[in-house]
Amino acid sequence: MFSDILIQTKAISRHIEMLDALFKHATEGIVVVKKSGEIVMINPKAKELFGYTDQGLIGKQIETLIPQRFAKNHVRYRDEYLQYPKARSMGHSLDLFAKRSDGSEFPVEVSLSPFTTSDGEFVVSFIIDITERKNQEDKIKEANLEIQNLNAELEARVEQRTRELAKAVKKIEESQQEVIRALKKEKELNTMKSQFVNIASHEFRTPLATILSSASLIGRYATTEEQDKRQKHVDRIKSAVTNLTEILNDFLSIGKLEEGRIQCVPVLVELPYFCTNLIEQAQGLCKEGQKIHFSYSGTSQVWLDKQLLRNILFNLLSNAIKYSENSKPVFLNVLAQEEMISIEICDQGIGIPIADQVHVFDRFYRATNAGTVQGTGLGLNIVSSYVELMGGSISLSSEVGKGTKFYVNLPNMILETQNPE
Repeated sequence: MFSDILIQTKAISRHIEMLDALFKHATEGIVVVKKSGEIVMINPKAKELFGYTDQGLIGKQIETLIPQRFAKNHVRYRDEYLQYPKARSMGHSLDLFAKRSDGSEFPVEVSLSPFTTSDGEFVVSFIIDITERKNQEDKIKEANLEIQNLNAELEARVEQRTRELAKAVKKIEESQQEVIRALKKEKELNTMKSQFVNIASHEFRTPLATILSSASLIGRYATTEEQDKRQKHVDRIKSAVTNLTEILNDFLSIGKLEEGRIQCVPVLVELPYFCTNLIEQAQGLCKEGQKIHFSYSGTSQVWLDKQLLRNILFNLLSNAIKYSENSKPVFLNVLAQEEMISIEICDQGIGIPIADQVHVFDRFYRATNAGTVQGTGLGLNIVSSYVELMGGSISLSSEVGKGTKFYVNLPNMILETQNPE
């Protein structure tokens, strides 16, 4: 029996030696405290961590190893822990700091394990200095922050380059549009040139041929009895020359409009008298039995560009006469108000097909039913441009075989002349 006790004693001694070796050679700091918080044991690694001698901590409160700013709250945390003690780790989600003997601080991780002996209740603390880990974490944080800054800078640069690229693309698109517009304009000009050559050659050829034939025939009628025949050819020559003059005037007007050399200069106009004189001039163009009927209402004095107004009305009246048959009346109706002058030119002529009505103000355009009636297709385009210069508007309504109405609205420019900018 004594031998059994001896064997047990030796086994216990070996266990104690092993535990003592583990305690002394552990790579973690180990501190054992009573329930009251008094330190009763500390291993060499803990002494090394905290910078104390063998007996420098025994008997002192655990708060000695805690920075002063945390010590007061630690007493409360310790008491709360000891009410329900259990093994747990600390510092994984919190930043814990310990205090060395010289007052310096270092970050730690702490694990707690309660145990009870015949001497009472104790808590063993396992302490790891995580300074190097924190340094590495800080370096990682700094690296991440630098990466974030670099990413932000890169994103800003990409955004800036994207904006610059968008601007460059926009400029290229605008340049392309300008080129397209220029090519379109050039195509339009080439088309207009072709139209001009075709129309000019045709419109000039007919009156010139008339002048040439009539001039040749006049010489054959030498006697007094043949005066009527001579006069007939003289009248044909005069008509042809008038027609040529009108064609040339149209071409000259187009050139001046293109160059911006025609300006709107309003003057005081006695409008009823102006219209009456104009009708007398246009009456000479009327066919047999044709008559221009004139009605006027409103104020008599208005402010308009006299020359532009004459060209507008004369062109519309001559068209009404030209595209109407003998004895068909033409109407000129004017309503002059304080701010606006409304003009209607009506005829009972051939009318304009619906498909052609949207194009009648286009340059060189002639309605499909114009037939052999002479014209350059410039008149209404010039009229539209003149109306626009005067700040007005022009529109029409027409029915084939029944006639056409043109509506011209022009602002009374009295306010502009009295209050110039």
